[in-house]
Amino acid sequence: MREDKTQIIALEVIRVLKTRFDNFPENSQENRNAPFHEAFLNAFKDKIEKYVDNVPYFISLSSWLHGLNTTLGQSFFENVAHILSEGEKRSFKKCKITEKQQNAILEIITDLKNGQRKPNLERENELIFQTGGDLVNALYFTADVFIIEKDYIEAIELKSVRPNAGEMRGEKLKILSAKACLKLKYPDKEIRYFIGFPFDPLSDTPTGYNKQRFMKHLIEFEKYFDPEEVLLAGELWDRLSGEPNTMEKILKIINQIAKPDFLEKYEFINNPLNFEKNETKYLRILKNWFLFNEIKIFENYKKLINKNQRLLFQELFKNGKYNLNREKLLKEIE
Repeated sequence: MREDKTQIIALEVIRVLKTRFDNFPENSQENRNAPFHEAFLNAFKDKIEKYVDNVPYFISLSSWLHGLNTTLGQSFFENVAHILSEGEKRSFKKCKITEKQQNAILEIITDLKNGQRKPNLERENELIFQTGGDLVNALYFTADVFIIEKDYIEAIELKSVRPNAGEMRGEKLKILSAKACLKLKYPDKEIRYFIGFPFDPLSDTPTGYNKQRFMKHLIEFEKYFDPEEVLLAGELWDRLSGEPNTMEKILKIINQIAKPDFLEKYEFINNPLNFEKNETKYLRILKNWFLFNEIKIFENYKKLINKNQRLLFQELFKNGKYNLNREKLLKEIE
């Protein structure tokens, strides 16, 4: 993985960790009132007390964990996908398809629902890429990852590993409509559209996956999706980066930064004056956290302190977000 991409992913990890530390429930006095949760949990009191001695705090901690799940699902995975692929999120609100394409889509969906046909990516593409008839409105859609190359367009819908029951038919309909729309809009390009899952919750190892088992696990997933249009775990991340073992590299970045002493290290390097107090420690944290630009800055500390002291002594992070102004210091080094 390129050094610049490694650093940007590391900055995403730092942002997520700082946000979750700021929201961590430190004591039971900060617990929110949750009378219905507590009432229902009374039925599990004997089981919970084996592991938890403070039910209100347990509820707050569960809420905090839900927040982490939301952050990963709604921003972290998507941002890392864009970093790796150099793609973007793109919405199509006024896309058109032909009546022939619309009829083909409805026929495919109906047949899949009734079990009269099995998912077949190649055959479905043949049907929905045939044009003819008047133009009609396609379904509004947003591609979580959208990439345009000279010969093809590739889009990926990033999903939770536990999508809602009954969601699969709607996802398939949206993807068929999106592919038809994109083919009409870019007739000279190959159209690829995948549904991607960041990891396999059924795997015995962090980066392992079994697509057949995973698809069986999701309600009605096999009914609507061909394995060829599904990207799971390492398969997804390698596709985004174009390199092998990408998921392992992402987890290495996270594991190296996400330590119990994260906040202490964060506060230490966020004050550039600490560089003079303990240069070795300062540079070690920057190296372990893959902050390559900051390493270059502090390796030229003596030069920059006489050239742009104000900018040099600005905080590296503002509420977990990297201070992009500091990149101006790199130009002064050059």
